[in-house]
Amino acid sequence: MMMPAGSVFIQNFGCRVNQAEAFDWAAEFHDKGWILEAEPARSALIVVNSCTLTSRADRDVRRFIRKVARENPRARIVVTGCLAERDPEGLNAMPGVWKVVPNADKPALPARCFENGLGRVSGFAAPSDPPGSYRARALVKVQDGCDMACAFCVIPSVRGRSASRPVKAVLSRIEGLVSSGYHEIILSGIHLCSYGRDLNPRSSLLELLTRIEALSGEFRVRLSSLDPRLLPFPFLDFLASSRRVVPHFHLSFQHGSDRILKAMGRESTAGGYRDLAGRFVRLSPEACLGSDFIVGFPGETERDFEATAALLEETPLAYAHVFSFSARPGTKAAEDRAVEPAKVKSRAVILRRLSGEKNLAYRRRFSGRMLPGIVIQRKPGGLEILTSNYLEVIVPDGRQPEGAAVLVRIATVGERSTTGEICDNETGRP
Repeated sequence: MMMPAGSVFIQNFGCRVNQAEAFDWAAEFHDKGWILEAEPARSALIVVNSCTLTSRADRDVRRFIRKVARENPRARIVVTGCLAERDPEGLNAMPGVWKVVPNADKPALPARCFENGLGRVSGFAAPSDPPGSYRARALVKVQDGCDMACAFCVIPSVRGRSASRPVKAVLSRIEGLVSSGYHEIILSGIHLCSYGRDLNPRSSLLELLTRIEALSGEFRVRLSSLDPRLLPFPFLDFLASSRRVVPHFHLSFQHGSDRILKAMGRESTAGGYRDLAGRFVRLSPEACLGSDFIVGFPGETERDFEATAALLEETPLAYAHVFSFSARPGTKAAEDRAVEPAKVKSRAVILRRLSGEKNLAYRRRFSGRMLPGIVIQRKPGGLEILTSNYLEVIVPDGRQPEGAAVLVRIATVGERSTTGEICDNETGRP
């Protein structure tokens, strides 16, 4: 009797790189006949790709592990990722944890599970769902690690130095994914703008994207977070004119006060950020620009915070991801005196409210317009579509499959949601 080899649930925390790693694992498990479960309660194996960027991320990972161990006590839990790198002993001691895998061994994670006898059933048949069912869009990890030394960031200590995937390997991977039917490829990296600096011969993210531009097939490329310190104007010119790269750019500003940026070790200025954002929108007026901001960095005064709020308000950013400062073990900033928690909380509320107002204004610009997008998932209220310029649109009566490339007309724009209707790609009619 033919039967599946096993079942696996993959839980990601944190960044796009973790998502890209999980994307590859899902394909490898699938190729071995494993079923990719949608819920951890039904899975024999649970892979947790952890994050340790903040103390909240640490808590979320541990809370999830305890919950799974309680609700699915027979499951074997494998933990990897940055928290597993920073605190392997603590995670190993948690109930249900079968194995802790360091970041360096991530590429071999599925193989290590197979070698230990998990799911070995003779004569298994591969399940009918394709690996694309794990994600509607493909993720390709092109770079790992970071050579920067920001005072608040623990990631270089758990991810190591910058390491780039060879250009030919990236191109080959993208060609394979496009031939499998993916219409959007997300390029991910811990410090994506450092891509190629460690390669021999030396390369760059611009060179990689230029090579990707020349590939055949109908697909678009979305970039993960970009470091504004490493975005020269010729690179911006390319991004704005590219037929492949979607007009959505996430820029890691982190703060709007030059004094705090210096304390962070960022070697940048708010004036430089303003110039960068301004050039972006002059070249690509409808592009969606987003950024990260940290509130409550040690020593942050009210004046410093007001500079950050002004940067968000006065630049053409369409949204902001706001983080309350979290002291990370071993970082320079962890040694400094913390800002009063109540002040940090109130400042975060102000920035998030401002971000919401700016995002609403940006989305309203596209009311009645038709935009290209990808069907992300089916929800109770309809299809969720992500447009090229990063609008999340709900189509109540859509029937297209996940991963399909569509044209969507924006119908209504509210404070919390955007709705639309799918149109014919050739006629533009519903």
